[in-house]
Formats: sequence, C-alpha cells, structure tokens
Amino acid sequence: MTQIKSPIHTAGATAADQTAETDPWFFRYGSLVNRETHTFSEAAPARLRGWRRVWRHTRLRPVAYLTVVPDPSAEIDGLIAAVPGADWAALDMRERAYARLPAHHQVNHDLSHAPQIALYAIPEGRHGTPDATCPVLLSYVDVVVQGYLREFGEAGVRRFFDTTDGWDAPVLDDRDAPRYPRHRVLSRDERALVDDHLSDRGVRRTRGQAQGALDAQACLPHG
Repeated sequence: MTQIKSPIHTAGATAADQTAETDPWFFRYGSLVNRETHTFSEAAPARLRGWRRVWRHTRLRPVAYLTVVPDPSAEIDGLIAAVPGADWAALDMRERAYARLPAHHQVNHDLSHAPQIALYAIPEGRHGTPDATCPVLLSYVDVVVQGYLREFGEAGVRRFFDTTDGWDAPVLDDRDAPRYPRHRVLSRDERALVDDHLSDRGVRRTRGQAQGALDAQACLPHG
C-alpha cells in the first residue's frame, strides 16, 4: 500500500470557534471534505453516528454520488462547517438532489459551543444502486480521497473505504478527462493510494463512454 506524508488539519476546532455561535453548521462526508471544492472557511473534524455512507444515484444526476442511509451501528468521519448567517441557498443548490436534515444530536465534535448541525441525504425511495449506465466517477473518488487524506491521514482514508458501502459499483475511469466539475489534480502518490484501495476491494473500473453515463434520465432509482 502506498504511503504518503500528508499534512493533517488539526487546528480546525480553534479557528471554527471564532464563528458566530448562532450560525448553523452542516456535516460533510464526501467531496465537501476536500476544502478546495468550496468556500466554507470555518471547519472542524467530526464524527457522525447512526448513518452509513453508500454509493447511490438519482434521476437528478447522470452518475453516482455518495449519500448516507440510517444505520444505528455505524459511525463515519467527516467535517462540520459553519454556514454564515444561515445562508443555505448556495449549499442547497449544490446539494439539490439531497434533503437537509437535523443531525446535531448525532455529531461528535470538539467545538466549545453546541451549534445546530444539518446533514444532507438523498431521501429514501429517490435513489438507486449504481450500474453501467450510472457509474461512479473516478475523478469524484479522487477528490474525496484527497480530502480525507489531508484531514485524517492514511488511516482516515482507510476508514473512509471501510465505512463506505457500494464498492461493487462500476467506476468510470475519467482521470485523463475528468467529468466531475470540481475535480482536483492529485499527486502520483495520491493517485496510487486511490488505486491501491480500489484494487484491494476488487472494484471494477471501466474506460471510455459508459452507456447512458451522461444521461440523467437513464439513472432512475431502481433499488
């Protein structure tokens, strides 16, 4: 397994405590863990109880993304971030396939105050299992793993893979021509780390144009 020396953010809670105590927060568990994909500057590591991360697709998006589903025995790492002035509009637009749910009672964090914390999840009955017509994008996996590596180190990356279901989904290798709009450039070692974990789980990688991969109508929930 590739080993990487990566800076881990450890001062998040201190900086985050400087935000207004009345501001709400939200828990992020996918691409939003990568700080280069957004402008929410105040963030801190956290852990969510009672939800399990899984790969799913919806009719609103032509490929699969991460969501969470209820699971009383599960815990996942992530970040919490403040939403200044409770201005949810831009975030709700980015997460328009998801519902915003209260989750403050399920999030462990080191903030000095107890803010209201929301969680985004695709509503039950509105998501389906990824397949060849609605695959996972490797460029999206890259962004997520890079974020977890920077926040939690290699142990955190391992936990991300271990606490995410749905790795039997096909992964479309678009690394040479990324389709994820917030894709990031990974170092050679970061790419190798992603590839090693995917290989360890026997993930099926495909190349080229997947049938229906850019057709949102093909990605109707079916299970």
